[in-house]
Amino acid sequence: MAKQAMVCCAQPEAAESGIEILRQGGNAVDAAVATALAQTVVDPLMCGIAGFGTAAVYLPGRAHEYFDFHSPAPRAARADMWEHLLEGEARDGFGFVLRGRVNDIGPQSIGVPATLRGLQRMHEAHGSLPWAAVVEPAIRWAADGFFVRPGMYTFWMDEAAMGRVSNRERLWHSAEGKALYCRPDGSPKPTGTPLANPGMARVLEQIAADGADCFYTGALAERMAADLQAQGALVSLDDLAGYEVQRLAPLEGSYRGRRVTTNQPPGGGAMLLQMLNVLEQFDLGALGHNTPEYIRTVCEAMKLATADKDRFIGDPRFVDVPLGELLSKDRARAAAERIRAGHKASVARVNPGAVVPRDTTHLSVVDGDGNCVSLTHSLAMPSGVVTPGMGFFYNGCMGVFDPRPGRAGSIAPGKSRFTSSVPSIVFNGEVPEIVLGAPGGTQIAMGVLQAIVNVLDFGMDMQQAVSAPRFSSTSNAIDVCNRIPRYTTRVLEEQGYEVLRNPYNYTIGWVHGIRIAGGQLQGGADPGRDGVALETML
Repeated sequence: MAKQAMVCCAQPEAAESGIEILRQGGNAVDAAVATALAQTVVDPLMCGIAGFGTAAVYLPGRAHEYFDFHSPAPRAARADMWEHLLEGEARDGFGFVLRGRVNDIGPQSIGVPATLRGLQRMHEAHGSLPWAAVVEPAIRWAADGFFVRPGMYTFWMDEAAMGRVSNRERLWHSAEGKALYCRPDGSPKPTGTPLANPGMARVLEQIAADGADCFYTGALAERMAADLQAQGALVSLDDLAGYEVQRLAPLEGSYRGRRVTTNQPPGGGAMLLQMLNVLEQFDLGALGHNTPEYIRTVCEAMKLATADKDRFIGDPRFVDVPLGELLSKDRARAAAERIRAGHKASVARVNPGAVVPRDTTHLSVVDGDGNCVSLTHSLAMPSGVVTPGMGFFYNGCMGVFDPRPGRAGSIAPGKSRFTSSVPSIVFNGEVPEIVLGAPGGTQIAMGVLQAIVNVLDFGMDMQQAVSAPRFSSTSNAIDVCNRIPRYTTRVLEEQGYEVLRNPYNYTIGWVHGIRIAGGQLQGGADPGRDGVALETML
């Protein structure tokens, strides 16, 4: 009897790659690794093999764990090294603005590359096809080429905001990036332009043949470290050789009788569960979807979780994160009472400026045996640095660390920064019901939250749930997409809220998920990106 399987992600080319691996007999982990590697080629500013990420893996009766491949600060980093350079903070909390932009672009913005090691460890633990087989689709995209998609071009054309670097500057920062992705005048290549990346194809061929170790301790590592050190980067060969992935149990919560599993700190899972705990105290259906009172209620829950994140959540190897208190149902009930009483939470920011671009990407996979993977990975705000001849951007993970010592998000050697990424699985009893996650900077958890609520409180199918208009509050303002009517937001403004309208109709996290309902898979690819939900029968 044929079995349905599905890959849902923001890039059609990458989804194709995952489906091909499933058709070759690979499982969900094989497909996820192949999809992620393809994403590093076909969405080069959103993610990369020198990026970071976090992945949920659920294999019925065998495993349910997270592979956290966060990017730590290099060993040369120091807590106070940038304290004197602080100028401000993004309004949504996604990073700090420093004089000289040293944390935002260029060699010092790079944290230890982690993505490739994370994908390797996932495959070693649970893959079924040979490593070379899951790397092959990415090699093909790099060698044979693809083209610039509308979502890519829109992101590439993002303007600079509040002293932050524009994405165009990231593309042309290195000679190789400029040659690959820009026209002679320095403007990004437009939608439909063919792209190939022979340098990255050669790197991937070596990784396929020799394994990921060559990227961390072998010839590729030596080549990378020599170039980065020559440019004045903090990352060293010792950082590469010493990097390892964390395998952790899920962080678990509950909502409306469902079990919600998500990632541990420094991921955004605690924020997601905290918001669900608060919203469980309300009859959201009775409030009405996206009514003024619904938006106010959900945004206050978002603000509470954001303020707690800023104060408490960091790398638990360096910070004592009070998860028991943060995820207490009693604490959630008290918070709900304050919201009912009209209390407005406050989110403090240092000289807040504009919101920065929304980076990162996501994939969700369910195979014919019910194995599930939800994987979010990123470059953060890409450094713009490309080692000549290698074809990939390094991450810019240092930009989100707090340059002020003594805080949950402060810099420390070997410490990973907070990420809002929340690849999650919602269970109905013992059976997965929703496998989802999103890109979108600080808006990731907010998009995932609304997709879950749309399914469980409003009965939407997966595509409806990820397509419904969204809003967010990660500051004292409320951000709304342009499909939320002005007659709705005027009521909020009359209540004293600052409402900021995004010009895009589909924005604020870009959720990609799969729902398992009645034994059938429903895919939901966010219309705000170029994504698809592809299925195959096995």
